[in-house]
Amino acid sequence: MEPNESIVVPVGPDAARWRTFGGDRTLIVAARTVTSLVRVLDVVPEVVHDDPRITVVFAYDPASAFNDGVLDLLRSTGCRTLPWSQLPDVTPDLLISASENVTVPVGDYPVLVLPHGVGFQKQVPESAGPGTRLSGLVPEDLLATRRAWLAVSHPVQSTQLAAAHPATAGRTVLVGDPCFDRLRASALWRDRYRSALGVHPGQQLVLVSSTWGEESLAGSCPGLPAQLLAQLPADEFRVALVLHPNVWSGHGTWQIRVMQRTAVEAGLIVVDPTDGWQQTLVASDLVIGDHGSVTLYGAAIGRPVLLGAFGSEAVPGTAGDVLRAAAGRLDASLPLRTQVEAAMAGHHEDRYAAVSAGAFAEPGDSLRRLREVVYSLLGLSRPEHPVRSTRAFPLPPADSPRARSFMVNTSVVRNGGAEIHVDVRRFPAALAGETGEGKASFWHLACDIDEPDTRLTESATVVCSVSGLFSPEAGRQRIEGLLTDFPGARIAAVPGEDGCLVGVRDGRLVNVGAQHGPCPDPGTAAAAVYAFLRLGTPFEGATPVLRHGARRQRLLFRPASPPTAQPEFSRARTSAARGLPPSS
Repeated sequence: MEPNESIVVPVGPDAARWRTFGGDRTLIVAARTVTSLVRVLDVVPEVVHDDPRITVVFAYDPASAFNDGVLDLLRSTGCRTLPWSQLPDVTPDLLISASENVTVPVGDYPVLVLPHGVGFQKQVPESAGPGTRLSGLVPEDLLATRRAWLAVSHPVQSTQLAAAHPATAGRTVLVGDPCFDRLRASALWRDRYRSALGVHPGQQLVLVSSTWGEESLAGSCPGLPAQLLAQLPADEFRVALVLHPNVWSGHGTWQIRVMQRTAVEAGLIVVDPTDGWQQTLVASDLVIGDHGSVTLYGAAIGRPVLLGAFGSEAVPGTAGDVLRAAAGRLDASLPLRTQVEAAMAGHHEDRYAAVSAGAFAEPGDSLRRLREVVYSLLGLSRPEHPVRSTRAFPLPPADSPRARSFMVNTSVVRNGGAEIHVDVRRFPAALAGETGEGKASFWHLACDIDEPDTRLTESATVVCSVSGLFSPEAGRQRIEGLLTDFPGARIAAVPGEDGCLVGVRDGRLVNVGAQHGPCPDPGTAAAAVYAFLRLGTPFEGATPVLRHGARRQRLLFRPASPPTAQPEFSRARTSAARGLPPSS
């Protein structure tokens, strides 16, 4: 639905009768795409805050191919909005846009164009014809009438623009990059972001970032998130996906969710296009990207970068082009874990210093510079209150999906005699490929009881409940119920008061605790017990060393209270079906 076209308060011919705040100047903010709107929503409040002299109204321009989501964002943030068609009826003092491809009505008010990414890095389709244009370059009429001012983050961009279009000479203003400044200011919040995203201590966060277009990473390799989840152990890695807002606007949320459905069920963090990519970038340990701005921002704040794609529309000689030469490449046809770990191990924080130096000038000073430009164009004296310091980004929305079923690999090593080391690695069952066992390396399927895929729960060797906290007797009853509900399972596990309670179908119940540190979760505890069963080794009283991702700890297997009466389960049939030796 379009904005109301009858009365627009607080601006317009009849607005004075209805408004409360008069205002000395009117600032119109163009709302054309989600990408550009998010950028102005980020910076405009930081520039004109606490100043009643300035009336801010947003003008919605529906002409973009990527207009989907703009009105929703305007409404969700409470922005007063007028239709673009009514802009000629308003007499603004300044129009700010982070989309350069706007058709501004005839007038004498200035137009300040902010970049919605990093500089002028690529050629994009021309909306008015079949050709392409330099992203960030405003229409000819705004340059001809000398109304346009182009904000740049580095002096070299002024030179680049002048070479591409001489009419831009003298029409650029150096302000720096407010987004880059906020990313730097957010470094101290990194652990908070990781916690909010569900990244546990010891896990590595791999961020998959893609711009839009068929030559982007998402366009050329849409299955990469699922490939990563299938090959990276779930307890050692998390994977997040950041897509350019134009991908969401162009194809729709439904389409993207359907395309990534299995990956989401396997634990993929899909970042909202309007809120969260900056925090996820700061939280990340590695960026796999392309020629988009998020990849360049990641390099600039010191993250390791692997390029999974790099489109031909990238402009030579730019900071993005420097990154293309400096970053490693990801080959999705080769094992991914080896490439991921090598990129992180071989990285040093100043590797992309030349990329950052060529893209961002005057770091930390962008808000002050931008405020000076805005107030100068408005013809207002600067307010007495000081410029706001650069703020860290707020915590991202709490939405951390987790896989509910895993193919679990347990590898057993006897260290120096009797001591047993158990290595546990888990992979999302929905994406698991072929598994092969060795003499002391075993696989099993483990499912949370909340797994909705009954095909998996019916085939599971281990079933777990992660909710509740059970005493030995209550835990025995719960485990007995689980083994009844899931007749194909060999083992069931639940959280206990002092560790995890793990029950075997033959009636044995063991409490699995840790000598030091937090107790393992039910799935991990069950995996350790499963390894002993496969070896045919008694587990009562055992003290194996668990190696699980970054965790190294000694487990304590203590017999739990025996039941007064144990129902007879068909253990022999289940053991034969699972390839397990009968328990002693």
